[in-house]
Amino acid sequence: MIIPFLGVLFETEKKTYSSSEISLSLSSIKENFYSFLSSTIDDKGKIEALMFMCLLVLVMFFLKNLFRYIALFYLTPIRNGIIHDIRMDLQRKMMSLPVSFFTEQKKGDLTSRMTSDLVEIEWSIMGVLEMIFKDPINIVIFLSTLIIISPQLTLFVIILFPLAGLLIGYIGKSLKNASHKGQKKMGEIMSVIDENIFGIKILKTFNAEETINKKFGKISNEYKNIMTSILRKKDLSSPMSEFLSTIVMVIVMWFGGQLVLNESSYLSPEEFIGYILIFSQIIPPAKSLTTSYYYIQKGSAAVERIYEVLDTKNTITDNESSKIVKQLNNKIDFNIKSFKYENINILSEVNFSIKKGSKIALVGKSGSGKSTIADLLARFYDLDDGNITIDNLDIKNIKLSSLRSLMGIVSQESILFNDSIYNNIKLGDSQATEEDIVNAAKNANAHDFIMQSEDGYHTNIGNLGEKLSGGQKQRISIARAILKNPEILILDEATSSLDSESEKLVQEAISKLMKDRTSLVIAHRLSTIIDADEIIFLDKGLILERGTHLELIKNNMSYKKLHELQLLA
Repeated sequence: MIIPFLGVLFETEKKTYSSSEISLSLSSIKENFYSFLSSTIDDKGKIEALMFMCLLVLVMFFLKNLFRYIALFYLTPIRNGIIHDIRMDLQRKMMSLPVSFFTEQKKGDLTSRMTSDLVEIEWSIMGVLEMIFKDPINIVIFLSTLIIISPQLTLFVIILFPLAGLLIGYIGKSLKNASHKGQKKMGEIMSVIDENIFGIKILKTFNAEETINKKFGKISNEYKNIMTSILRKKDLSSPMSEFLSTIVMVIVMWFGGQLVLNESSYLSPEEFIGYILIFSQIIPPAKSLTTSYYYIQKGSAAVERIYEVLDTKNTITDNESSKIVKQLNNKIDFNIKSFKYENINILSEVNFSIKKGSKIALVGKSGSGKSTIADLLARFYDLDDGNITIDNLDIKNIKLSSLRSLMGIVSQESILFNDSIYNNIKLGDSQATEEDIVNAAKNANAHDFIMQSEDGYHTNIGNLGEKLSGGQKQRISIARAILKNPEILILDEATSSLDSESEKLVQEAISKLMKDRTSLVIAHRLSTIIDADEIIFLDKGLILERGTHLELIKNNMSYKKLHELQLLA
C-alpha cells in the first residue's frame, strides 16, 4: 500500500489508469492499486486518497488483531491441554515406579517437578507457541518482500542478523544452565518446607525454630541469587535484540540512502521509504523470536528435570508370560539366598513356607530384615538371588496387579489420606457399597467412634489422618483391609505404638481380620504372636531360631531373652 501511494502522492511516479485483470500476481495487484489511487486523486483529490489509505490501514489492523485473538482463543486449550497431559504422564509414571525410586529421591524435589517445573514449562515454552508459529512466517514474508524491492540492501540484513543471533545464542545457553540450578534449588526448598511441616512438633519441642529458619534462609537466599541472575539475563534479551536490530537498520539506512542520493536506478525514494517501513516490521517479530529463544532456554531446564522422571526405567514390571492368580491354594515359599540394597546385605539364606490359613510371625531387632521380607512378597523390591513362589509359581511371573490384589497390608504407621473416613475405607474395594463399608468398620471396632465424629463416615480426617488418634487411625486401616478381604494378610507391627486400651480394641479387630486367613505378622510385642503356627527369629538378615512360642522358650536362646525383657518391661 505504501510504496505506490507515496509515488503517486508525491508525483514521483506517473499516474496509471489502465488496470489488468485482477489476480494474485504481484504485478496485477500493483497495477490495479496504482490505477485506483490515480483515479481517486484525480476525482476527489489527495486529501480523499489519504483518508482512504488511513481507513484501509485501520481495517487491516482491525483484521490483524481480530484474527490474532481468534488464534489465541483456539491456542489456549491446546496450551493447557499439553501441560495437563505432561502432568498426567508424570503422575502415572510416578505411580508405576518401584518403592526404591522414592527412597532415593527427595519428596519435595518430586513435588517441585510436578508443580513449579510444569509452571515454568507453561510460561517459558507453551507461552511462546504463538511466536514460534507466527513470527518465522512474518519474517519470511517481509524478507521476501525486501528481496524483491532491493536485493543489495537485503544482503546486509541476511549477513548481519545471524551474527546477532550467535551472540544471543551464547547468552541463552548460560540462561539454560542457570535455570537448571534454579529448578534444582526450588526442589530443595520444597523438601525443607515438607520436612518442617511434618516435624513441626519436634521443632517446637526442641526450640529449633531459629536453627531451621537459618537453614531455610540460606537455601532461600541461594535461590534468590540464582533467580536474580536468570531474570537479569532474560530481561537483557529484549533490549539487546532491539539494539542489535537497530544497528542493522542504521546500516541499511546509510547504505540505502546512498543509493537514493546517488540517483541510482536500483532504488527510488518511495521504494527506499517503503523498504525502511517494511524492514521496521521485521524488528518486532525478530525481537519476540529472540525473546522466545530465551524463554525456551529457560524452560528447557525444567523439561530436562521432568524427563528425568519420565525416562526413569521401571525395574519392577510384568513380563510377557505373567499370569493372573486369583487365590492362594496351598502355600507361599520363601527361598531368599541374598538380597542387597545399595550394596548393603539385608537378607541371606532365609527359607521358610507359609501354608494356606496359617500364621507365621517374624521377630527380631530393628534392621534385622523383617519388613524387607514383607516388601519382597509384595514385589516392592525384586530379589537379587533366590525366589518367592505362590503355589510353586514365581511371583515375578504373576501380574503385579493380580499379586497385590491377593494382599492386605496393615502397617505400624497407618497410611491415610486427606479425605473422608468413608473414602479412606473404600480404597480397599472401589466397588463396595455403603453397607459393606459400615460392616467393615464394625468388624474393625471403628463404627462407634466414627458415628461420634462430626459428620460420621463423611468426616474429613485431615492430612495423614491427623484429626484421629493412633488407635482410631489403625482401626480405619484395618477396616480398609477387611473390606478388601485379602487372601494374604501382612501385619507390620500393627499395635506397637498404641496405648493398652487402643491396643486391645485393635487386637480384637486384627483377630477378626486374621480368622481363617493366611497371615505374615511382623511383631514387636511377642504377646501378640504367642498363638502363631511358627515364629521366625531374625538377626542381621539371618534366621537364628524358628519354631512355636513354647519351642523357642525351651531353646533358651535369643527369643527367650527377648521374651523375658518384655515381661520385665
